[in-house]
This record gives sequence, C-alpha cells and structure tokens, in this order.
Amino acid sequence: MSGENYSSYKAAQPYFDLVRRALGDLVDGEHFFDVVADDIVYEVRYELGWPRVISGRARLMRQFEGYVGNIQLRSADNLIVNKADGDGVVIIEYEVHGTIISTGADYDNRFCSIIELKNRKIAHWRDYMDSHAAWSALTAGTA
Repeated sequence: MSGENYSSYKAAQPYFDLVRRALGDLVDGEHFFDVVADDIVYEVRYELGWPRVISGRARLMRQFEGYVGNIQLRSADNLIVNKADGDGVVIIEYEVHGTIISTGADYDNRFCSIIELKNRKIAHWRDYMDSHAAWSALTAGTA
C-alpha cells in the first residue's frame, strides 16, 4: 500500500498527518491510508451525512473523496493522545480547522477518536465530534 498516490486527498492532509503523528511507531506505513487495515471498521457516532459504519479500506477511501470535495482543512491541532490496553487502543482528542468549499464558511471542529490496533494497523475506529460545530459550518448562509 505504501507508495500509493494520495494527492487527491490533499484537502484532508492536516488530519491525516495528525493521526499518523498520534500513532507514531505503533503502526507501519507513512500515510493514514497506509496504516488502515484492509478490513477496517470505521464508525461515526453522529448523523451528518456519513454512513454510521464504513467497512473496509476501499470504502473508507471513497468516503474521504466526498469529504475532500466539501471541506478544505488548513490545520489540525490540540492533539491529546492516551494509550490503553498495552498500546492496543489509542484515544486521541484533536481539533480541525478549515473551510466549507461550497460556502466559504469557516469549519472548526473538535473530535475524540478511539482507535483499536491489530497487527500494526488501524482495525477499528470510533469517532465522536462536536456535531453542533459541524452543523453550524455546513448550514452557514443557508437560512
């Protein structure tokens, strides 16, 4: 997987870099998609246009194509990393900052993600976010 061209996902690069930095040497691979297991289960615990459960790396990559078509990230920061289960689970808290492409509205959001690792890859991802912040940014100027 490493060596793939992920240039079409550039709008989410700050997020990918933050996750990769948070996981450090617990995983193998350079890019976010390199450290995702082929059979990943990626859950989002909110309702804002993403499927609640995405199964598989290929489907996750397709879902991120839609994300980068709608949001351009400038940065990702305020990272807090907690490890559990002997480094088998990593809990990260972080913020992302960007722009909603269609409206130009600012997009600032906070997340907490619970990442389960298996065989040095992300096997399960459970995501929580500030749904109000996302909704406000996505609906800015539509009222």
